[in-house]
Amino acid sequence: MSRNGFSRILAAFVLCMVCVPSFADGGAAIGYSPYTVFAMGDILPQGASFNKGMGGTGIALRNRKFINVLNPASVTARDTLSFMVDVGLYQNNRFYRQNDKKSVNNSVNLNDLVMSFPLVSHSAMMIGVTPYSSTGFNYGSYVNNPDIVGHVGPIYNSAAYKGVISDIFVAVGATFWRRLSIGAQGTYYFGSIEKTFSQKFTNTEMASAVSNYNMNLRGFTGKFGLQYEQPVGSLSFCLGATYRLPVNLSGIISHVETVTSTSDYELGYTSDTLSAGNLKFAPELGVGLSVRSGERWRAEVNYTRSDWRATGIENYIGFASAAENAVFSASVAQSVRLGFEIIPNVNDVRYYHNKCAYRAGFYWQDEYFRFNGNKVTATGITFGITLPIAQKSNGLSLGVELGQRGALRDNMVRERYVNFTIGFSAYDIWFKKHKYQ
Repeated sequence: MSRNGFSRILAAFVLCMVCVPSFADGGAAIGYSPYTVFAMGDILPQGASFNKGMGGTGIALRNRKFINVLNPASVTARDTLSFMVDVGLYQNNRFYRQNDKKSVNNSVNLNDLVMSFPLVSHSAMMIGVTPYSSTGFNYGSYVNNPDIVGHVGPIYNSAAYKGVISDIFVAVGATFWRRLSIGAQGTYYFGSIEKTFSQKFTNTEMASAVSNYNMNLRGFTGKFGLQYEQPVGSLSFCLGATYRLPVNLSGIISHVETVTSTSDYELGYTSDTLSAGNLKFAPELGVGLSVRSGERWRAEVNYTRSDWRATGIENYIGFASAAENAVFSASVAQSVRLGFEIIPNVNDVRYYHNKCAYRAGFYWQDEYFRFNGNKVTATGITFGITLPIAQKSNGLSLGVELGQRGALRDNMVRERYVNFTIGFSAYDIWFKKHKYQ
């Protein structure tokens, strides 16, 4: 890669890094779901498009062609002078049902933007930005109880939630004795969430009320990872592990109560400065095991666990109702993910389809919350493909995910979804000198 080529890629990456946080902090929602009313909403699955095609695995993945953000130790899986960039988009389509009520929603947003490059011998670095969680939901209904409507007239209750928490991360990894790789990552979380509840009377003699919570949040944490690769005959096994420290949140949470009648007036206003340590994101432990046969095929299994019960998130203003009235409660989040990839012939010069990477995966996960005391579980299957571009190390990755969360029991909401990802991976040799002009 020439210096001018690298400078253009770096300039484009920096521009995106500047624009993406501005978008994320603007209160948009990546996806809509009634389950996002609790805490900071959906915790989004991490990883690039190729990770998602393999069921979201990657803790034990070492692949020279892609940037694996799931384990900072994997950043050393590369050619010595390689420079890589990955950018992806995520599109989701959700279908909801609760008893006889049905609804649909879809959205498109950024999935990841990551850059990786070598440092000194046997070490490398990556920097990127990804969305961490999304809050998005709108709901409205009329009170139809004749005993109430007969006295005060029709009443319209509504709720609206929106917001995104994003993270910017920097990770460094190094390999020792050719088989053991360790990595460390610093992550900064930032974003805003807005929740509005209203009760409006059509009778002008009655006062309508609006309650608004606005939460501007930030926090910093560290993540550590290791991978150990061991050849056994023609196969290569890799054991991986990650641990993310708790995230101590800080910021400002404001609460405004407004009553509207013949003349508008503010009923009450409170603002709470959230000090570090009052509220946390839970720590997370992940382990994985992978096996591969050269560049032809690989398989992996991952397990992650995160205990949210001691974070205090279910009792904090703006994140949930008072504990005695709360429908949601914090729980233990855990997941099992399986993934498989095969490349028929990576060096085939005759048939293009033999050089493509084909993927499939499965996952099962418990969410970090309970609904009316019931676990909320999601299961799904994934499929993916990477189409080589120009050279075998550049590629366009496509993925699809089909799954379900919740169930039609105990007044729960069942979500069925079909999600798509698209990612572009660019790879080249850093500052390669050309022999001919």
